[in-house]
Amino acid sequence: MACNGTGCQSGCYKDTNGDQLDNTPSHNNSAADANGDDNNRRHRTTCLKCKATEATVFTGGDGGGRFCADCFRSNLYGKFKLAVTSNAMISPTDKVLVAFSGGPSSRVALQFVSEMQLKAQKNYDATANRDRSLPVFAVGVAFIDESEIHPVASAAFDKAVEDIKEIVSNLPLPTIELHVAPISHVYSTKTSDGKQMLRNLTNSVSDATGKEDLLTHLRMLSLQKIAIENGYTKLVLGSCISRIACHVLSATVKGQGYSLAADIQYADARWEVPVVLPLRDCPLQELNILCNLDSLKIVDIFNETDAGINGLVSSFVKILQEENPSRECTIVRTAGKLTPFPFNRIPEANVDDADLVSQRRQKKFNLKPIESLPPESFCPICNSPMSCYGNAESSPELFRAACCPSCQYQILPDEASSMDQFYSFLPESIIARAKNGNQKWIREKIQDCLQDCLLLDDEDEV
Repeated sequence: MACNGTGCQSGCYKDTNGDQLDNTPSHNNSAADANGDDNNRRHRTTCLKCKATEATVFTGGDGGGRFCADCFRSNLYGKFKLAVTSNAMISPTDKVLVAFSGGPSSRVALQFVSEMQLKAQKNYDATANRDRSLPVFAVGVAFIDESEIHPVASAAFDKAVEDIKEIVSNLPLPTIELHVAPISHVYSTKTSDGKQMLRNLTNSVSDATGKEDLLTHLRMLSLQKIAIENGYTKLVLGSCISRIACHVLSATVKGQGYSLAADIQYADARWEVPVVLPLRDCPLQELNILCNLDSLKIVDIFNETDAGINGLVSSFVKILQEENPSRECTIVRTAGKLTPFPFNRIPEANVDDADLVSQRRQKKFNLKPIESLPPESFCPICNSPMSCYGNAESSPELFRAACCPSCQYQILPDEASSMDQFYSFLPESIIARAKNGNQKWIREKIQDCLQDCLLLDDEDEV
C-alpha cells in the first residue's frame, strides 16, 4: 500500500501508474549502514586501554582483550608491579637474585626487575637529601648449568653462556652480577666428585616423573646455595600462571594435595632465602608476545621435554587452553582458594620505615593464613610441608620415613639395598634437612613468643 504523497520520504512505493520505486532513501540508509559498520569495525580494533590507538596485540583469557603495543607493555608490567608491591616481595634494602633459565618467563622477570631497579635508581638520584632517600635494591642473576644431566655440545653451551652475559650486560643498570653454577654445585666442596655423585643419584631413580621432580628440587637447592653464599635476601622465580596451572594438576595427581597451597602463593619463606613469584598472574602467551615485541633474547639450551605425569599434564592443559583461553586462570584461581601456610608471606621482622608502605599493601591484599595450623615437618627432598613429623636420624630407613608420600613413591627406591645406595648419593644439605626436621621453624616461633613477652614487659614499665 502507498501513501501517494509527493513529499513522502518513508521509502514506500507509489501505486500510481507503473508503481514507480523511489530509491533515494535507500541510498541514504546504505550510506548510514556503511558508516555504522566502519565505526563498529574501528571500535573492534581499537585498544581497550587507551581507546585511541589501533590494537596490534590480541590476548585471551581472564582480563584478555586487544591492546596497542604500549598499553600491552604497561598492562603486563602493571600485573608484575602489583604482585611485587602488594605482597612486599622486594624492599629497598634487599639483594635480589633472579633465577634465569633462558626461557620467556625468566627473561621477562629479569627485564621487569631491572626496570624496577632503574626507576628506584632514578628516584634516588633525583632526591636532594640522600640521607632521607630510599636505598636502591641490588640485583643478581643465577643460571644453573644442567649439562651434567642433559648433555649438550660444548660449543652450544659456550654460546648460550655468552648470550646470557650479553643479556645481562645490556640491562639498564650494568652493575648486575651473573652467577653460572653447575647443578652439582649443590654438593659440598668436601665431596671429591660431585658430578659422579649427581649422575649416580639420578640414575638410581627409575621413574621418569620422579627423576624430573628430583632435578627440580636439586635446581632449587643450587639456587638457594648461590643466594646464601653471596648474601642475597630474595630469590625471584619466573613461574607464570601457565606453569602454576600445570603444577596444580600434576601435584593433585601425585597426591600432594596437602602441600599444594604452599607452592602456588606469591611468596614462600620456608626456604632460607625466601622465594617470590612476581609473574604469578601473567600467562605464558603474554610473556611470549612481549619477548617478540621488545626483541627480548631467549636462550633455549636445556629444552628437554617433560615425560611421565608432568608431560601428560602439560599437554592436557595446553589442549584446554586452546579450547578456552581462560582455563589456566580458572585452574589457578580455584586452587588459590586453598588456605596458605604461615610461611607463605614475607617475614616482617627487622624492617625500617622504608618498608612500611609495602607492609600496609601486604596486609591489605594478602589472605591471612591460619596460624594455628602450622606444618609439623618438611620433606627433606622436596621441602613440602607434612601433616606429621618424624624425627629422622642418619640412616636410610628413617630418612624414608621423613619423606613425603609422593617422594617415597616416585623417587625413593623400593628395595633396602637400593635405598642404602641412594642415600649415600644424596647431597649433605638434604641429609641435614632430614636431621633437623622442623627445628628451625620451632626456634622462630620461640623467638617470636619471646619478643612478644619482652614487648609486654616494656609496656608494663611504661
